[in-house]
Amino acid sequence: MHTMLPNILSMALLTSNLTEKQRKQLCGLMGNVKLTLLYKASVHGYQASAFHQRCDRQGPTLLVAYNRSGYTFGGYTSVDYAQSGQQITDETSFMFSFQGGAPVRFNCSSDCYARYDDAGGPNFGEQFYFCYNNQPVVYDQGRDLYFRARVKAFNFHPATLYGNDTQLSECEVYKVEQIPQISAKIKPWRNVLWTAKRRAELMDMIRKYKPIMTSVSQIRILMIGPVGAGKSSFFNSINSIFMGRITSKAMSGSAGTSLTTQFRTYPVKDGREGKPLPFVLCDTMGLEEQSGAGLDIEDISSILQGHIPDRYKFNPTSTFQPNEQKASRPASLQEKIHCVVYVIDTTKISLMSDKLQEKLTTIRRKVNSLAIPQMVLMTKVDEACPEVEKDLQSLYVSSYIKSKVQEVSSRLGVPVSCVLPVKNYSQELELELNCDVLLLTALQQMLNFADDYLDDVGPM
Repeated sequence: MHTMLPNILSMALLTSNLTEKQRKQLCGLMGNVKLTLLYKASVHGYQASAFHQRCDRQGPTLLVAYNRSGYTFGGYTSVDYAQSGQQITDETSFMFSFQGGAPVRFNCSSDCYARYDDAGGPNFGEQFYFCYNNQPVVYDQGRDLYFRARVKAFNFHPATLYGNDTQLSECEVYKVEQIPQISAKIKPWRNVLWTAKRRAELMDMIRKYKPIMTSVSQIRILMIGPVGAGKSSFFNSINSIFMGRITSKAMSGSAGTSLTTQFRTYPVKDGREGKPLPFVLCDTMGLEEQSGAGLDIEDISSILQGHIPDRYKFNPTSTFQPNEQKASRPASLQEKIHCVVYVIDTTKISLMSDKLQEKLTTIRRKVNSLAIPQMVLMTKVDEACPEVEKDLQSLYVSSYIKSKVQEVSSRLGVPVSCVLPVKNYSQELELELNCDVLLLTALQQMLNFADDYLDDVGPM
């Protein structure tokens, strides 16, 4: 009886320092999960032995630390702590810090070790240690001169992650468990894995992707669509996923006329200091119904064939005129467009005017003549369907969204399989797993289509 008493007292004192909002936000980074508090340093001690006694062999865990400057930060690993003495590769692991009330995520580089699994306190990337030397402190080895020559597993600034304050006021570790999905009565009309593992797999496939032709280093994807449909927002959303935080590099909004007035080519980096990813998203001026406004169809033809340079300013009353020297030289395959994506607002499909539909049909004919693959992104699905607004995972059981996919397929003459519903980031302050899965699935399909095009074109 007496030996059980300390354990009972310990359990009674285990109250989380996380607010309910923070808990929900962190769960959003990992999927449909629940958190169970395993270890609390103020109760069990800051010693590595106390940490391992309660956290070893517990499966995926989330570490949350609090410092005296009010920062809340930590990291997630999907691999057991086991004191194995081994380097652990875990591409789903990440570090985070709450900033402005939302968690900013720092992903692990795909070619780096996520942590070192020894008998010491928890660490990430063998560069950042919690409860260092059995004390209520953190140790950032990445700040030491001798370490800087090494490749870092996690790229962050000390001021951003923990405010340069190494003194801990608390450290907690939570067991992370997936909540089993309740089997839906309605069979989904498309199958999607809404899991953190699937998001990590998609990100890894995109990172490792190489165009099928060696003469092309980056796939060029052209976004075309009406004003306000979400072309620039799609780039911002993809950029946000790989940066690990919400970004707003491309100008986007809901103005009546196009906010994009230039032809922009947007490469995406794998994290703030990471390598450029193997694709470029090309943003254009929005299509408008009336003639002499919005993007001109002749300009689209020049873009497709690789003649229009980055930052070229569109003139709705005058089409692009290449200089004679460039016009005499055909563009290389690297400069041409390899996949065309029509971006359509789901809430406005039924309101699409005959004039706008005519413009899109004319563009499709031109793209078809160049044998460039085409697909449709249906944006704002949450605004179109209340069920989807409540839960994005209900997207592929929504009969209304399915009817909209079929409608846009019929209106644009694109196969249903080439229509992908997505939700861009617009008013969110933090990343959300379900959004990421849809956006990354769409991007992966674009790369697949581009490969089909390059395979068909053959060596140039």
